[in-house]
Amino acid sequence: MEDILEKLHNAVELGKVDRKSPYPPQLRDHDGAYEITATALEAGLGPQQILEEALIPAMAKVGKKFSDRQIFVPQMLLSAKAMGASMTLLMPFFASGALKSNGTFIIGTVRGDLHDIGKNLVSMMVEGGGWQVVDLGVDAGSDLFIETLEKHPGAVIGLSALLTTTMENMKQTFEDIRAVSPSTRILIGGAPVTQDFCDRIGADFYSPNGQEAVNYLKTLAGN
Repeated sequence: MEDILEKLHNAVELGKVDRKSPYPPQLRDHDGAYEITATALEAGLGPQQILEEALIPAMAKVGKKFSDRQIFVPQMLLSAKAMGASMTLLMPFFASGALKSNGTFIIGTVRGDLHDIGKNLVSMMVEGGGWQVVDLGVDAGSDLFIETLEKHPGAVIGLSALLTTTMENMKQTFEDIRAVSPSTRILIGGAPVTQDFCDRIGADFYSPNGQEAVNYLKTLAGN
């Protein structure tokens, strides 16, 4: 059983999505994260064990390697995609209650901004951290965030922006959400966003990368 989890950890860390994936070259024609997860479930491993002993540690290692500049965005995205392939098999267990969720995370790129690579990366990493993610996509206005929050009370919100010109929209969205739900935790991130900007608008957390978002959410979940 440990061998299966180790193989899954390795597949996610190296970004081996499925057997058809040519990357990484050393795992060509090997099973990827999708097939290994299916094998693990068939072997009787529980979804919680798969998540906690393979997926979360693998993405934590990937996040550290990214922070240490040992890998870069393309490799990070492949690892996140591999983890996402595993999660497609685990998501039904969230719905059934067999897999414990740490909470709900609502994320979107703010109004006027159509960039989604960074948002997608954070979404996949947070999902791999045991959270149910509601992805609002790009060009998401305050009304959409607020409407979604009403459907998921207690959720944490993540605002993303890649353009300096849309940072004002991020500020407005933050203020609109805070006006109707003062206790909602809101984290922000994106290429032009800084800790100084976070402090100025009063957001709860500035996340420079996906791993930092996961680490912050862990503190909220008490992990």
